[in-house]
Amino acid sequence: MENSIVEILLVEDNMNDAELAIRSLRKNNITNNLIHLKDGAAALDFLFGKGAFAGRNINNKPKLILLDLKMPKVDGIEVLKKIKSEELTKKIPVVMLTSSKENPDIELSYSLGANSYIVKPVEFDGFSKAVAELGLYWVLLNQPPVS
Repeated sequence: MENSIVEILLVEDNMNDAELAIRSLRKNNITNNLIHLKDGAAALDFLFGKGAFAGRNINNKPKLILLDLKMPKVDGIEVLKKIKSEELTKKIPVVMLTSSKENPDIELSYSLGANSYIVKPVEFDGFSKAVAELGLYWVLLNQPPVS
C-alpha cells in the first residue's frame, strides 16, 4: 500500500472515531485507499517520506486529509501549518475533524489554510453521515488543481 494511490489520509488518535470514520467511508464505497495514522508525527512522516515511511513515493499525495485537532506528539494545528507551508502538500484539501467548537481553534485552522472545519457529532448516525458526505465531496466531486 505504501506506494499505491492514497485517497484519504485519516489522522485520528481516538480509535472509536477512527473506526466509525473508516466504516462509514467503506460502507459508502468512497475509498478503499485509506491510510489511518494515530498522531501528527506519523502523518508528517507519511506525507514527507521520513521515519517509518522513508522511501515512500511522496508524489503519491492523498486527495484528502481528515485531521483531528487534539492529538499526541504533534497536534493538528502543527500538522496543518506544515502541510500548508510546503509546496509539495499545500494544495491537498485538509478537513479539520474535531470535537472542539472553540472559536480560536476554528479561526486559527482557517487562517492556516484548512479547507473545512467539522465538529464531530457525538452520536453515531450523525458522525457516520458527516464522514460519508465529506468523502463523497472531496474524493469524488471536488476537482483538485493539476500539479
